[in-house]
This record gives sequence, structure tokens and C-alpha cells, in this order.
Amino acid sequence: MFRRRSTATQDAQAEGAPGASGTDEAGHSPASTAGKGRPTPKRSEAERRRRYNAPGDRKEAVRQSRGRDRATRARKTEAMRRGEEWALPAKDKGPVRALARDLVDSRRRLSEFYMYGLVVLLFLLFLHSSVVQTVLPLLLIVMVLIMVVEGYFVGRRVTNLAEERFPGESTRGIKLYSAMRALQIRQLRFPKPRVKPGATV
Repeated sequence: MFRRRSTATQDAQAEGAPGASGTDEAGHSPASTAGKGRPTPKRSEAERRRRYNAPGDRKEAVRQSRGRDRATRARKTEAMRRGEEWALPAKDKGPVRALARDLVDSRRRLSEFYMYGLVVLLFLLFLHSSVVQTVLPLLLIVMVLIMVVEGYFVGRRVTNLAEERFPGESTRGIKLYSAMRALQIRQLRFPKPRVKPGATV
């Protein structure tokens, strides 16, 4: 009789003991996985973390940094050549400067061949001829006059057109800007021309 009661008591204690029914004191199953304690990362963030490989040493980190900087500079230079506003230096930014470039590039001018003329003049300097030495200063004066006259007219035209199309925009320095671009060889202009000769601006 006493043995049966003792056995029943032990069974009851065994059933009420923590973990006996598959749960702990908090009522959680030990087989359940505890939370991570942080939000699950997005797929894009997880892929970005997998793609990025931290450099093993300082030299490798410097090499990767230089490579990224070189790629960024190349991308910005190409954008400058195309005339994209975000990549242009301050002296080339703005609708007035863009109009000046397009207006200058829309026509062929004698000033554009100024650099070729200088090469010819330098070659003539080495010719010991009295005729050449007499004509050379005259040619130089004519070239300077052509540059001044064309620069004046193109600058005035750009200023008038800019004031008409962009009222309120500053035209300070636009005449000199236009004249200097007209002196450059077309293939070497920077930003490169967006319009072809003969186009209407």
C-alpha cells in the first residue's frame, strides 16, 4: 500500500518537473530555435555584402582605392567631353556657356586655323630670305587682326543671343570665352562640339 503511494508520488513529480513535458520554465520547447536578435537583411544588402571582399592587407586596400579613383576620374573626364553639366568645371557651366560653345562650333572660321598658321610662321622663320623676312611681319599682323575681328563679332553675337534666350543670366566674360574657343582647333575643343558646322543654333 505504501509502495503504491510512493510510486504514484514519484510519477507525479516526474510529470511536473521542468523539461519533462518537452517545455522549459518559460513554456518554450527546447527544440525551438531562439531569435537572431536582429532584423533579417534585405536580399540586395546580403548580395552586396557577399560581393565585397575586404582586402587582406593595407597595400591591397590602397590598390583597390586607387583603382576606384582612377575609374571615377575616367568616367568624369568622359562626361566632361560630352558636355554633361554635372561634370563640367565652373568656367564651362551654365546655359549661356553652352550656347556660346554651340554658336562657335556651328561655323567654320579662319581663327580656327590660327594654330596651323603659327606652325607655318615658325617654319618660315628658319628660311633666310629677304622676301620672307619682309612678308612675315605682315602675315602676323593680318592673322592677329582676323582673330580680333572674328572674336569681337562672335562675342557680340553670343551676348545678344544669350540676353534674348536667357534673360537674367549673367553674360560676364562670355565674349572672351567665345573668342578663345574660336581659336581652338575643332578636334581639340573641350568639351567636344555637340553641333556640326552649318547647324542652326
